[in-house]
This record gives sequence, structure tokens and C-alpha cells, in this order.
Amino acid sequence: MLTLLLAPFRVIINFTFGALATAIIGLLVILVGLPKLLLPIPVVQRGLSTFANGLFRLWGYAMSLMFRLTQPMHWHIHGDAQLHRDRWYMILCNHLSWVDILVLMHLASRNMPMPRFFLKQQLFWVPIIGLGCWTLDMPFMKRYSREQIARKPHLKGRDIATTQKKCAKFRHIPTTVINFCEGTRFTPEKHKRKNSPFKHLLPPKAGGTAFTLQTMGEQFDAILDITIVYPSNKRPAVWLLLSGQLRDIYVNVETIPMQPELIGDYFNDEEFKARFQRWLNQRWQHKDEVIEKLTSRADNPPQQ
Repeated sequence: MLTLLLAPFRVIINFTFGALATAIIGLLVILVGLPKLLLPIPVVQRGLSTFANGLFRLWGYAMSLMFRLTQPMHWHIHGDAQLHRDRWYMILCNHLSWVDILVLMHLASRNMPMPRFFLKQQLFWVPIIGLGCWTLDMPFMKRYSREQIARKPHLKGRDIATTQKKCAKFRHIPTTVINFCEGTRFTPEKHKRKNSPFKHLLPPKAGGTAFTLQTMGEQFDAILDITIVYPSNKRPAVWLLLSGQLRDIYVNVETIPMQPELIGDYFNDEEFKARFQRWLNQRWQHKDEVIEKLTSRADNPPQQ
């Protein structure tokens, strides 16, 4: 009963802390970004981007602290931990909750370059977050529908060209690009609707992953296959975190060396497309097996 009474207070503490940390650090990042508009000098812009990246890492530390703020948190991190802050990585990750992003921020703040996301163009207008992400040089994707391209053929390929131009900025700052290959959060309903061949995963979308590798593949030092598992509970992970009941997080990290055969024109080379889909599905089958093992550990922890 006492735990139930304390839960609302824990939610207030965690939510307030997360919101204030995001607002304060986000505003500081935006202030760093203002001179970028006034001083379009490459050396100055790179220096400002590096400083903004340091503030972004501070936000990562704040999110790590949130995991420990109102609960005794235990991290179970398995696999390859030989990572470095001064390199470039791409992450392939399963997606269960927006808590996944905070988990990845926790990992990045320890021993990885700070992550970047490919964002929808509409997110630019979200207060604080939009301008903050722009300052951090995160690419805002503007996708054109088939109908738009049919009406205006000159738009074909523009989204790819624009993204490649924006990603060129990552050459100057070590970066981790995060790719949730499923495209959406896993739920039993989505799993059934998509008739997924995997027990714990939705089918991966190969196009986005292949596009990222085509755009930045030569910059990446490795691909990080990261798998996240939370102990089974009928309540979502975000509620468990905010209410102080998320006591264990299981993470598996595998480093995949970059291979030239993973880089190609997915949208125009049918042979490469088929080969890349096979590779990603094999990775997903392996990830499914890893989740099965981690779930067993999460649901049957060793007795103290």
C-alpha cells in the first residue's frame, strides 16, 4: 500500500526533473545555436557545434540520473563494451518504449559519441526541442509522396540529396546514428497485425537502414546491434520509470565491423536490395534469440 501511495509523488519528481533538465539544457543549446545564424564561418560553426555537443552530453548525464532518482536501478549490460567516444557508429535497436531513447542516452554518456536521430520535418516546430536538434545538426527529413513527385518530378531524389548534405556535418564530430529498424514501438497488437515471423520483434524496415549506410557508411567505424529488454510487466516501461518501479534494465551490445558489401543503392539496385534484406532479416533473427535469453534472465533473476 505504501508503494502505491508513493507512486504519484515519484511520478511528479521524475517528470519535473526530466522536463526541467530538458528545458534548461535545451535553451542553453539554442543560445549556442544563435551565433551559427550570424557567423556562417566553418571553423566557428564547428566550434559552436562541439560546445553544443558537450551540452547534449550533459543532458545525457541528466537522463542517466533520472534512472536513479527515485528507484534502486540495476543495469545488466552484456556483450562488447569496447567502444570509444572519438569514433562513428550506427545503432540497430529494437523499440519497446520512448524509455529506449533514455537507455541509449545513458549508454552514450558513458562511452559512445552522442547520438543523432533522423527527424521528421514537422518536429522542427516543437518548442525548444526543434531548435535544439537543429543546433545539434540533426537531419530533418522531408519525405515526398509518390503523388507529390508525380506532380513535381524535380522533387525525386531531393530528400536523399538534402540528407546527404546535412550528414556531411557529422564528419567533423564523432557521432552515433540511431536507427529503430521496426519503425514503431513493439506491441502485441502490431505483432499480430503485421504477421511477424519473429517472436519478440516486428519485421525490420530495410530501406531506412540501407539509406543511412548509403549516406554515411564510409564514415562509420562499426555497426552496434543493441538489444533492450525490460522485465515483463503489464504496465508500460515509461510508467515504471516515472513511478520508480523500473528496477532492472537488460542490454546486449554487439559490434559488427563495417563491410563494403553493406553499402549500395537500395532503391535502384534490385540485387543489392535482396541481399541487404537477407542480411538484416538474419540480424533480426539473431536479435530475436538474444531477446529470448534476456527475457528469461529478466523474468527469473538469481536469488540473492
